[in-house]
Amino acid sequence: MWSTSAPRTANTDSCNTEFLRRHARRLLRLARGESTSTAMPVLRRLLAAGVMREATTLTQQHEKRAAIQLKHVLNMLAVELGHFGWDACQAVVDTQAPAVIDRYRFDAGAFGDYEKVWFASAAESRDWQREHGGYIVEYGDQAVAILWRE
Repeated sequence: MWSTSAPRTANTDSCNTEFLRRHARRLLRLARGESTSTAMPVLRRLLAAGVMREATTLTQQHEKRAAIQLKHVLNMLAVELGHFGWDACQAVVDTQAPAVIDRYRFDAGAFGDYEKVWFASAAESRDWQREHGGYIVEYGDQAVAILWRE
């Protein structure tokens, strides 16, 4: 049976806000970059979070991507985590378990060396986990089981 706890290498940061700040800087570089294929996923997320009021369409967002600031990306991450903005998120995210930001750790490659099994929903992944084990990371509407042995 696979381990149901997080791999040790996944939670190496001293606090959640420290990781989120580093991740936001990475996403900012991607959003401002020349490559449309790497910028678009971040721009879509910014648009969905509604943190840049100047750009109301994806095309406008792409045209104005040089104006994207770190505060916009931090607010986007906060909204994705269920907070009103970065200030509200920052006040509580360090009191929460590191697992609350596992989706972003996954994006950053923290689980890169482990076998993964994807599921269409978190419910499906939990059913599979009961039988096989694995560490579940919810990723939007989907979920992924990270497989490793202690």
